[in-house]
Amino acid sequence: MEISRVEALSQRIVQSYAWGDAVWHVWGSMKASAAPTNADVANGGHQPLQRPLVLLHGGSGSWTHWLRNVEHFAEHREVWALDIPGFGDSSLPAGVTDADGLVPYLADILTQSFHGQAVDVLGFSFGGMTAGLVAAEYPALIRQLILVGAPGLGLFGKELPMRGMTPNMDKAAQRDVHRHNLNTMMFVHPESVTEEVIDLQEANVARDRLRRRRIARTHVLAQAQTRWACPVHGVWAASDALYKDNLMQVPQVLSRLTTFSVVPNAGHWVMFENPQAFHAAVEPLLGE
Repeated sequence: MEISRVEALSQRIVQSYAWGDAVWHVWGSMKASAAPTNADVANGGHQPLQRPLVLLHGGSGSWTHWLRNVEHFAEHREVWALDIPGFGDSSLPAGVTDADGLVPYLADILTQSFHGQAVDVLGFSFGGMTAGLVAAEYPALIRQLILVGAPGLGLFGKELPMRGMTPNMDKAAQRDVHRHNLNTMMFVHPESVTEEVIDLQEANVARDRLRRRRIARTHVLAQAQTRWACPVHGVWAASDALYKDNLMQVPQVLSRLTTFSVVPNAGHWVMFENPQAFHAAVEPLLGE
């Protein structure tokens, strides 16, 4: 499986806090050193290389949202992909129900992981919105931010026709629900939804403990931009289902964006569906 192969190239770092554990997967600069082994490392046991790149996944996700990107980025940078608290293998802090409640915890994780060094952050969807809130509250922690299909702009229209699970569904019916939802929200091409992608989605959704989050439909990110101190770039998919009728309103609402790029031939999960075009859009930004 592709997940197993890519994960085997990483170093798994578990950091313990009073509220629980934060789990990273780290890929070293593959041109500069041998790939690390897949092992747990105690808090503080890994010193990041110069200018690490932090990846923050989307809602109901984990580091695997970046499955088709980490090796590419690790050719030049040390790549740190976090399971955001409440998702994947990371713990959920007590009382946190949405992105705004995660802000101080994510700030603490970044501070402890990189010893106060400002880092480049690439945030997808929910992870981008959360990173944008962190950049507003803790500007010293983020050197540069790239938002990918982020919500919180007040641009969402009608609810997408997503399907839910019912108690009487067998395994095949549950997988049909995941297939439908992936086609509805995440991808533009039906052939993108392979059985392995459904496996990935199934595992991620089962570990989502922030099911009642709601602020993605508000203006929270648009309001936060006035407090950004770092350059912030926008990279959106041309066929993002969340922005079907108002994609070009994004740079108008996010007027503080330094650049805005549209990646063709991809849906919301743009870096998975069209990784080559996504990398071409992002690489010039990471070089700044």
